[in-house]
Amino acid sequence: MPEKINDKTIFSLLEVTNSIKKTLEERYKSAFWIKAEMNKLNHYSQSGHCFPEIIEKKDGKIIAEIKATLWRDDYQNINRNFLRILKEPLKDGIKILFLAKISFDPAFGLSLQIIDIDPQYTLGDLENEKRETIKKLQLEGIYDKNKKLELSFLPQRIAIISVETSKGFGDFIDVIDKNSWNYKFFYLLFPSILQGDKAVPGIITQLERIRKVIHHFDAVAIIRGGGGDVGLSCYNNYELAKAITLFPIPIITGIGHVTNETVCEMIAHTNAITPTKLAEFLLQKFHNFSVPIQKAKEKIADKSRRLLSEENTKLESELKLFRSITVSILNNNENRIKNASYAIQQQSQFIVKNNYGKLNVLQAKTRIATKFNLNQLKVAVIQLQEKLELHPILYLKNSELALENIEKNIQIMDPINVLKRGFSITYLNGKAVKDVSQLEEGAAINTMLFSGTIDSTITKIKE
Repeated sequence: MPEKINDKTIFSLLEVTNSIKKTLEERYKSAFWIKAEMNKLNHYSQSGHCFPEIIEKKDGKIIAEIKATLWRDDYQNINRNFLRILKEPLKDGIKILFLAKISFDPAFGLSLQIIDIDPQYTLGDLENEKRETIKKLQLEGIYDKNKKLELSFLPQRIAIISVETSKGFGDFIDVIDKNSWNYKFFYLLFPSILQGDKAVPGIITQLERIRKVIHHFDAVAIIRGGGGDVGLSCYNNYELAKAITLFPIPIITGIGHVTNETVCEMIAHTNAITPTKLAEFLLQKFHNFSVPIQKAKEKIADKSRRLLSEENTKLESELKLFRSITVSILNNNENRIKNASYAIQQQSQFIVKNNYGKLNVLQAKTRIATKFNLNQLKVAVIQLQEKLELHPILYLKNSELALENIEKNIQIMDPINVLKRGFSITYLNGKAVKDVSQLEEGAAINTMLFSGTIDSTITKIKE
């Protein structure tokens, strides 16, 4: 009960909140359908309960927000329906049409108690997201940009976006590595979550990593499998679809489901229904190249065998003809050689006999000429010997006369003899003066005569 203090009626907080609770329970007795967006599910795995944040947006801004409760049993029933109809679990960020009661607790405040959620409403919203993504890509003119890229004739180097432990990845690698034709592939895994809310940023991040080493790859394969048809709505996301269609090399997908195609599969260069089918597609590319080559190889081998057989027959025929002609030519030439040999033998005997007489005459002439030349040389040697005996004596006499003449000239040129004839030598600073240009007035000079020296000072120079 309220208190009276100084003419004021005062209520406790519990009394106020209980009053609000009573008013709401009287006003909202039944449950009703509400459309809104589940901002966050807030599922607690230990208790199994959920405490969603429910909002409404307008022009991107939140205009209404309320807390809600979703008890474990209700959550499990609703989630089963979502998985059956949408192939998606109940999750954050989806628009929902839900049946709820207004609940008010004095301790926890106002909230909505969710009883049921209509998955058909959310399915329509997801389909709308898919249509909007396709429309945006078409308006921007990039819807089929990746499809228009030319896939390598033999796509051998593959960047794979997948989960290493997933069945789909294992199936893909098993088919690639164990193909019976022994085709060789190079592949590198870029791991990423492939379903649910975290798939979009994960795949985009790995695409950016691949872009940095893009020259090492012919194509990118997005491989998902083993998870059924659950969690595929992320492949209708506009940002992910845009990243795929604008990627500079072909992107091929093997997401592994049997329902309607997602946008990412529609805009990818090539899509296969399962990872196994995607691997078979790559093997078929090699097979399409290999089979014609093999057939051409067999055709060339067959043609070569026939040509060799034909040429071998021709060669045998030519060899037979060659042998016949050769035998004939050898027989003819053998007779000609015998005749020529006999003729050469006869002529050689005649030439030898004819030249034998000439050789005797030449031998006699050679003996006479040799004797004459020896006598001539003997006389010349005697004369030379006589000359050699006289030559040294004459040479010594002539050398003696030459030495005497040199001695006389040396004596004549001796400075003492020059001074005897009345000449003198003038010195300046101990060096002989050869030109007046070496002298200057006032200089002290020394003059050498035959009988002595004169020291003097220059008073005047005349040139």
